[in-house]
Amino acid sequence: MQRSTTRRPPVHDDHTHHGDHHSRRDASSPEIRAQALEDLLVAKGLADPERIDAIIQRYEHDIGPMIGANLVARAWLDPDLHRRLLSDADAVLADMDIRGAEIEHIEVKANAPGVHNVVVCTLCSCYPWALLGLPPNWYKSPEYRARAVREPRAVLAEMGLVLDTDTEVRVWDSSSETRFLVLPERPAGTQGWSAERLATLVTRDSMIGVARAGDPTGP
Repeated sequence: MQRSTTRRPPVHDDHTHHGDHHSRRDASSPEIRAQALEDLLVAKGLADPERIDAIIQRYEHDIGPMIGANLVARAWLDPDLHRRLLSDADAVLADMDIRGAEIEHIEVKANAPGVHNVVVCTLCSCYPWALLGLPPNWYKSPEYRARAVREPRAVLAEMGLVLDTDTEVRVWDSSSETRFLVLPERPAGTQGWSAERLATLVTRDSMIGVARAGDPTGP
């Protein structure tokens, strides 16, 4: 039986998160300014906060992650694409003309029996926007950023993902130079499924590593 371990990858030599990062909280921060604008519109009766929340939820969970979900589904069906994603994801994205914010350099880490990967950004909230859409609030929280490295198994359990005790947990720390995407395991019972149908099982959270891909027998 494989011994259960929890480890971090080698420390980045230049994990300074320079450039356009998201840790700023001064008055000029885009997040602060956007929140102030939203508050003003709501206060004047020009915006419905429930509708704003619904739109954000849609982009976080449905529209935003579909580029990454389609990529994962295709990799499940194509062993050569799966191999190429693990060896040189940047070349694959370039070949597919997948471009956008914060995917200048992507590394893909595949889950497998006995190995589970999870992504965090300990210094701010580096995140592959062009593949996963909007980052969830919990991903940017100080608690997740600290605990995901220190006690990942406990954090995953609190988020509903309980791993076998002999599963190795690998925590990948994103930086301004490198973002990570988890390639979840393909669910059993999906033989003969098309890429489009498989993509419906791939969630944003499964590509961060805090959940498994969806249950094909579910609603």
